[in-house]
This record gives sequence, C-alpha cells and structure tokens, in this order.
Amino acid sequence: KEVLEIGVGTGRLAAQVAPGCARLTGIDISPKTIARAVENLAGHANIDLICGDFLTYSFGKQFDAVYFSLTMMHFENKQEVISKVCALLNRDGIFCLSIDKNQSEYIDMETRKVKIYSDTLDNITSLISSSAMTVVDVVEVENAYIIVSHKI
Repeated sequence: KEVLEIGVGTGRLAAQVAPGCARLTGIDISPKTIARAVENLAGHANIDLICGDFLTYSFGKQFDAVYFSLTMMHFENKQEVISKVCALLNRDGIFCLSIDKNQSEYIDMETRKVKIYSDTLDNITSLISSSAMTVVDVVEVENAYIIVSHKI
C-alpha cells in the first residue's frame, strides 16, 4: 500500500509502519525534524521524506492510507486539512488520526510557548462525516482519541 504520514517528525511512527508498506511518504514542515528523520530512517529503502507544508504541497499521487498522530492541533483550519486528506485518498482508502484531549491554547516548551488549535472529538468526527469519508471507529486512550475513517 501507498501510505502518507502527515507530521512525520523524527520518524518514530514511520519506522514502525514502513515495513508493512510498499511505499511510505512522510511530510513535515520542520527542516530540523526532517533531517533527524533522514538519519533515523536510513535503513528503510521504501520511505520518501518531504520538508514542506502539507496544505500547500502538491503530492502528484493518491494514497491507500493517510495518518497522523497528534498533529491536527497545529492546523487552524481543520476542514481544509480533512478535505485535502480526502482528495489524497484512493477510493476505499483509510484515514487515521489521533487528537489530543488537552484543550490548551499553547504547548509549553520551557523556553517558548507554541500556539496550537485544539479541537473536540465531536467537531473532528463531524468534519470527517461531512466529507466523502465515514468514521468507522473511535478509540479513547489516556490522553487522546484515535479516529479511523474510510473513504466512501
């Protein structure tokens, strides 16, 4: 399967997912984390890493699955993100994301605060359902919700 990870970061999840993929594409806006991901994922020949903005990047292909973990909070326009994910998914594609339960406006990084755009489970599932996808499962874990959707 062709898989896309949005917010690949240093590649922690990609390293676990890549062995089950034909090809995994990871995108992240941070050059620093992409540089670390290149190092961390050097042993995987089936991974493409992109330093860019998910919302403006033109992928030029579709994917069988798209996922991200605790990344939605960095996007202000949630509908735009979900619409782009839907457009990137093949028919019958899977979209999996996790959202943080924390409703703060900032992440405290000790030396600075990072502005985030938290959201609720109800709003995210409603946005997904209003696209050409349907929510098939929601799993609650300690600090997050994991939402699995299917493109119709």
